[in-house]
Amino acid sequence: MLAGKKILLGITGSIAAYKSILLVRLLVKAGAEVRVIITPGAKDFVPPLVLSTLSGNKVLVDLFDEDSWSNHVMLGRWADVMLIAPLSCNTLAKMANGQCDNLLLAVYLSATCPVIAAPAMDEDMWRHPATRANILKLEGYSNHVINVGTGELASGLVGEGRMAEPEQILQYLTNQFFRGTALRGKRAVVTAGPTYEAIDPVRFIGNHSSGKMGFAIAEALYRQGAEVHLIAGPVKLAHIAGVKRTDVTSAGQMHSAAREAFKDADIAVMSAAVADYTPVEVAAEKIKKTDGGLTLNLHKTRDILKSLGEVKANGQLLVGFALETNNEKENALQKLKQKNADLIVLNSLRDSNAGFGYDTNKVTIFDKEGNTFETGLLSKQQVAEEIVQIIIQKLHAKTI
Repeated sequence: MLAGKKILLGITGSIAAYKSILLVRLLVKAGAEVRVIITPGAKDFVPPLVLSTLSGNKVLVDLFDEDSWSNHVMLGRWADVMLIAPLSCNTLAKMANGQCDNLLLAVYLSATCPVIAAPAMDEDMWRHPATRANILKLEGYSNHVINVGTGELASGLVGEGRMAEPEQILQYLTNQFFRGTALRGKRAVVTAGPTYEAIDPVRFIGNHSSGKMGFAIAEALYRQGAEVHLIAGPVKLAHIAGVKRTDVTSAGQMHSAAREAFKDADIAVMSAAVADYTPVEVAAEKIKKTDGGLTLNLHKTRDILKSLGEVKANGQLLVGFALETNNEKENALQKLKQKNADLIVLNSLRDSNAGFGYDTNKVTIFDKEGNTFETGLLSKQQVAEEIVQIIIQKLHAKTI
């Protein structure tokens, strides 16, 4: 979501300036172009060379540098967002009262882009009436202020005043300025990963699903503005910032979570590789190996996609996945009809570098109107984007 975005980062004289190093790294890693301005006092807390190396751009400090000058007007017009983190108590007071005695303040006063500030100071300073009044002034000028955190402070005290963590600031940027709007106001539920059906306290029935495709879809829906609830089986994937996540293990747990989430959802994408069978009985103790064989009695798990299709209301969009090894199209179309889904995404194990364990995928999408969409071999993130674009089209068609 930050790819190609222009972020102007201002750093002021605060011990929290050390966090700006990670913040620059995260912004660049997210694809943003970052330019850094620091106040003269900030040089005592963070080396310009480090910031320059990470951002790939010269760090600006002074209006006049040898025989050149920094065009503060153009800097303020270049950026999509100006972010001041950390914002010290001193710079806050100057911004609130329109003072202009350094390059950062000159850029702030001439900026035409949104301005976000992440304050950092000791608790007594943060709670002082003058500081509270300055924060209100800043917000009154249509600036955005990220609230401080609570924790250990530079004074050794514990309380309010900590600058928000770099990850939180990145998430704030994304939420406030860089998410799409196509699915704003829509709620989506996504299932991802495998399920594990216990045989005994040690062993289980499972499959090779990594959950990567489902996680990519959840993130793609979120990027388009949806409120996303991700129900994940046992996977080794990090949480997606901004996405609600419920972790489950078994098919029964996933069924219960999906049914509950679907009640208020506009979109449901059932991409999890749910076990079709589960043991009738689960041994209380580990089953010991013997010379003979082992017979397991299995019964069917609840079909989550079919279960949701049975209660689907007008306006709800239901998407299922089909992993096939033979008669792919026929089986996928049969599933589309039998499960009362709006879309079926077909994965074939015949396609190389696609499916379980890969970072790439190749899918064919069928809708109930008889249309077919093929993606070709792409990254799972790109496949997810294409699936979500089709979902947006279908939702738009439902509202016409």
